[in-house]
Amino acid sequence: MKRFIVLMALSVLCAMAADISGNWKATADFGGQAMERTFTFKVDGNKVTGETTSSFAGKSEITDGKIEGDTVTFTITVNLGDSPMKLNYKGKVSADGKEIHFTVEGAQGNLEWNAKKVS
Repeated sequence: MKRFIVLMALSVLCAMAADISGNWKATADFGGQAMERTFTFKVDGNKVTGETTSSFAGKSEITDGKIEGDTVTFTITVNLGDSPMKLNYKGKVSADGKEIHFTVEGAQGNLEWNAKKVS
């Protein structure tokens, strides 16, 4: 019985998702150039929606978003000229919930973003 209670408690803790709702500001180094991107996340259960904006690629909608524990994943589509490109984000939320480290998979390889919660 004791083992069952411990397993149940662990299951509940694993199921709890980090709360990333709100505004975030991220930076990345792209070939020696600093880039900035903002995120506005809305969380409903484990579903993540919202939008992101950068001066380089403009505004994009967050799609296919989910959060499980401290891991968040979503996709955005950016338009570079006449070519839409899907970017897959995978992030790890810090223990205090104030930072997210993202790895972005795209056609040109991976890019690392570090985001900090603004509000």
